[in-house]
Amino acid sequence: MNWFGFGFNGFGQIRANEKCTDAESAGDANVTYPISIDIVCRNLEEEPVQICQHNSNVDTQIRTSWSRRAVLHSNSDGRLCLAGFGVGTPSQRGCGGCVEESRGCQDAHISEGYLALSFTDRVECWNSERNEKKPGWSMGIPDNTGPSLAFPLVPGGYIASNPPFYRTLSPQLLAVSLALGTEHAVLLTASGDIYTWGSGSHGQLGHGDLSPQEEPRAMEALMGMPMSTVAAGGWHSVCTSAGGDLYVWGWNESGQVGLPSRALRGEQQKSQNTGGASTCKDQEESNDEVFISIQAFPALVDVTQSCEVSKISCGSRHTAAVTSTGDLYTWGWGEYGQLGQGTVNSSDEPRRVEFFKDQGLRVVDVVCGPWNTFVSAIKEDPSLHPDTNILIPL
Repeated sequence: MNWFGFGFNGFGQIRANEKCTDAESAGDANVTYPISIDIVCRNLEEEPVQICQHNSNVDTQIRTSWSRRAVLHSNSDGRLCLAGFGVGTPSQRGCGGCVEESRGCQDAHISEGYLALSFTDRVECWNSERNEKKPGWSMGIPDNTGPSLAFPLVPGGYIASNPPFYRTLSPQLLAVSLALGTEHAVLLTASGDIYTWGSGSHGQLGHGDLSPQEEPRAMEALMGMPMSTVAAGGWHSVCTSAGGDLYVWGWNESGQVGLPSRALRGEQQKSQNTGGASTCKDQEESNDEVFISIQAFPALVDVTQSCEVSKISCGSRHTAAVTSTGDLYTWGWGEYGQLGQGTVNSSDEPRRVEFFKDQGLRVVDVVCGPWNTFVSAIKEDPSLHPDTNILIPL
């Protein structure tokens, strides 16, 4: 299995900015095509040396913030390795610094201010801006007698990105998964229902209005349709049904909801007009189209009619989806190349990232940072029938 990254690279969180001049730094901040990334742990206290190597027998996950990337090696000696802002000396930046205190952790959540580590018996929160010898906050985890929980969920509540870190949830919700946006939260229950709360200023709660919600409120528009996954962006939200359908809602200023965006089409029209005047027919078609700036109710978006959506993730203003056939589709804001299309253009329509198909790779997971995207892919055997592919680690 290989991990690839594209998008914002201003702090070397995708690839190291070694020995680049100031003039080159601006261009190096944009990675518009997927590139293979280094997920080898290195010790930054001494000379960079390999201390653990990712292989096909180790489950590797990626967690992101705006300026950092965290790689979690989930083996018996699982630990977290960081890349990006503040990691090592400038010559080492992007190589990955092993967090010794993370040894044995099961999962992690990273933000600009804090790093939360989940162990089997406790949760620790470390201040990312201080060189601490012990966590600034920790909490023991009681035995879980309910459904299996995905971090940042913990028995009785969840771990937030900022203090107070532990926040309670009603046990009656039977939560199994939680996605945290910039100002809102999207929760999935064991029965497949969705609850949202927080700011609703951009329709990101999906209740049909822009009102905030202090407590989790069920999304009535999706009741009766069991959902399987949830994701939250800066100010938009996404979920998939048990049947692989994709539902989106919230802010669509950059096309991140996958519906026609007036602001985005206006930019495209202005760019086209630079090369020549638009025709009357073009203007009439533009006037007839219905544009969506805020989608306050969940809307069904057809990523592709030939297959189901199996994985989803949201950046600040972009969205990515993996299909059951192993294809990656992206849409929304693309100014740093985070759509992986080889350009810095935005799009309000899901488009397949052709790189992986061209390389004979099957995408199995996607994780969006605020301004970038990370993708896990494995080699696909081209000699077999598409319906009976055997996946071979790279």
